[in-house]
Amino acid sequence: MKVAFIGLGVMGYPMAGHLQKAGHDVCVYNRSIEKAQKWQKEYSGSFATTPAKAAKDCDIVFCCVGNDDDVRQVVLGEEGILAGMPKGSILVDHTTASAELARELADVAQANNQYFLDAPVSGGQAGAENGVLTVMVGGDDAVFAKAEPVMAAFARFSQLMGPVGSGQLAKMVNQICFVNTVQGLAEGLNFAQKAGLDTDKLLDTIGKGAAGSWQMDNRGKTMCAREFDFGFAVDWVRKDLAMAFAEADKIGADLTVTKQLDGYYKEVQDNGGNRWDTSSLISRFKK
Repeated sequence: MKVAFIGLGVMGYPMAGHLQKAGHDVCVYNRSIEKAQKWQKEYSGSFATTPAKAAKDCDIVFCCVGNDDDVRQVVLGEEGILAGMPKGSILVDHTTASAELARELADVAQANNQYFLDAPVSGGQAGAENGVLTVMVGGDDAVFAKAEPVMAAFARFSQLMGPVGSGQLAKMVNQICFVNTVQGLAEGLNFAQKAGLDTDKLLDTIGKGAAGSWQMDNRGKTMCAREFDFGFAVDWVRKDLAMAFAEADKIGADLTVTKQLDGYYKEVQDNGGNRWDTSSLISRFKK
């Protein structure tokens, strides 16, 4: 297919690359043209100077930027994605954004005889680079059925969660669950270090039991070493949690513990850890 990818950050850059390597004709756009030129040199696709030009004649346009405002900036307006996309084509937004924004953009797309899927991803930078992301999607069955085989270039699993907005709601649940897992792991490993246990042996042992998790397998040993340079930053998780809290207020969901963990992440930020990855919750404990 002829596709476009808008946003070449740590996630979008390799995701667009996987699409090109899978045989699709990919045109990219990035605010920094130097990044787009670098991508073109590496993957032999093409790049455009506006989102609208990148989206021209495309069957599917993928987007992965920072937040709601960034999405609006690249999607709407005379130079936005929807202005360039043909009628009948699909916009797939992989940004972790609000469910409210997803519904807003779906309405605009529908008025233009275009289609929209909200499709936030999980798996982090490593998942994007290795093409094994998990995608949570909101939208129409038939639209998802057309997009899913294309997303398979960078995703090991995609699931339609329900109507537009459901993908973003599912991603909120993902963020709620994983930060609670990280805090439990941080407390446990701090306890282990204070108790003088061999944490390598400990992780290799309890990781095979009920305490095991992706976080333990992939971040346990680096947490013990206080190494936090592994992608998804504290600034970004707090952005995601803020959206979850706003949605929780609307639906009456109790996120008491998660709000406490958000406060812990603020402590990490206050200590200069804005760009540390989310496993840095353990930094609150002294070795």
